[in-house]
Amino acid sequence: MPLITVVIPVRNDAPMLAVALEALKRQVRPADEIIVVDNGSSDGSARIALDGGARVVPELVRGIPSATATGYDAARGDIIARIDADTICPPGWLARIERRFAAEPDLDLLTGDARFYGSNALVHRLGESMYIGGMYWSMTPYLGHPPVFGSNFAMRRDVWTELGPEVHRGNGIHDDLDLSLHVRPWMRVAHDPDLMVEISARPFSSLSGLSRRISWVVPTLRNHWPEDSPWARRAARREYQNARTERTV
Repeated sequence: MPLITVVIPVRNDAPMLAVALEALKRQVRPADEIIVVDNGSSDGSARIALDGGARVVPELVRGIPSATATGYDAARGDIIARIDADTICPPGWLARIERRFAAEPDLDLLTGDARFYGSNALVHRLGESMYIGGMYWSMTPYLGHPPVFGSNFAMRRDVWTELGPEVHRGNGIHDDLDLSLHVRPWMRVAHDPDLMVEISARPFSSLSGLSRRISWVVPTLRNHWPEDSPWARRAARREYQNARTERTV
């Protein structure tokens, strides 16, 4: 059976992290390793992580991109799953990830969906349909495959071994979108709407916070322009498919 590592970047999120780790304890298929990347917390996040059975890996360079990359670098599992400190995973979450990868040897990355908690029903509905749904609706045709959703996805370790040295680790970008842009033409990404978690509605608690998150999209795309433009990506996929067809003839 494959080993599964769960990576959680955290900075001053002790109360939410405690809930996230408690949910991981209730998995019917337990994680083989949980890594909490402490991104310079000044609260009790590191202590909560240790008490929750996680391995704490420090990352002093502030920002989600550097923290998540450090967690992936440290992971020992054959499959690396990623959530955030405010993610609550249902008991069957890891079991579903394991089943999908076991049943589909050609599957490289698996991404899921989320429901929001912590606000009113209207905010939850808009977040799910426009924030998450809009991400899949807009970025899937741009990328040529579903984008990975940073609060709920998993990848084979071999994927990170290949892509890790070249991902952008600086601030002001979406680390999950950046990883999606680095995906090779021969890697398969699947979106599983039944791979569901709950996440906090805190991105919508202030207009400035939501605007900041949205503003990261353009710099992330700019880092890959024009070599990863939609037409360049389509050409790369065609070239790969043609080469694959020629090898099988």
